[in-house]
Amino acid sequence: MVTKTLDFYEDLAEYYHLLFEDWDKSIGRQEKILNSLLVSQMGHDPLKLLDCACGIGTQAIGFAQSGHHVVASDLSQTAVARAKLETERHGLDISLRVSDMTSLAEIGESDFDVVTALDNALPHLTAVQIVEAARAISSKLKSNGLFIASIRDYDQLVVERPSVQEPAFYGKEGKRRIVHQVWDWIDHDRYQVHIYITTQSGELWTSHHFVSEYRCLLRGELSAALELAGFEQVQWLMPQESGFYQPIVLARKNPECIAIA
Repeated sequence: MVTKTLDFYEDLAEYYHLLFEDWDKSIGRQEKILNSLLVSQMGHDPLKLLDCACGIGTQAIGFAQSGHHVVASDLSQTAVARAKLETERHGLDISLRVSDMTSLAEIGESDFDVVTALDNALPHLTAVQIVEAARAISSKLKSNGLFIASIRDYDQLVVERPSVQEPAFYGKEGKRRIVHQVWDWIDHDRYQVHIYITTQSGELWTSHHFVSEYRCLLRGELSAALELAGFEQVQWLMPQESGFYQPIVLARKNPECIAIA
């Protein structure tokens, strides 16, 4: 699964911003929601934060814009390279690394206030890898540090088993864009996602196709994995509570826990 996942994000990195109507505005919207959550959980002081699934920088940029000291990492070297360019474009100082979240071996620091893994990154992992990632994340947090992750609402999706995400249409005539997804279910809890980004330039239309595999990571499984890795106070915020577009899990590192990555 690691190879398939890596290939997916390596290919998607150049086009990822096209999934949004306006990527910069989306950064700002997410920054407002997530920073408000950080303030409510951790207070107002700038935080030392690790985004261990940063992609091209959607949340890491927002965290840095809010004044936090950000280290960001991702499995994809191409995504990290793109994130570096976007960080420079925004005039920010973010330390970027290539690292697998199941080990975080390339992250030398181990006293972060917060570690995040947003945008449905965790469901690429197997059940064993989820626990490995939770332990690696715990090892990078200070005592009572906060872990924040977001995943799709798989408790509902595993029942509904959707086959398509309706197309979104962006842009104006001559520069339009169509974005949609097709889901092929492999078995009861795994599906292959096909992302199509079709762009218009004058009279020419070009379609880009990206494929990856996810499994339906239920909230109960993730909560149990976090507790096994030494987290406590595990709680879930649904979109109607947080304003974020996916369910969010919050967990605290047990002050007495000695995590082994």
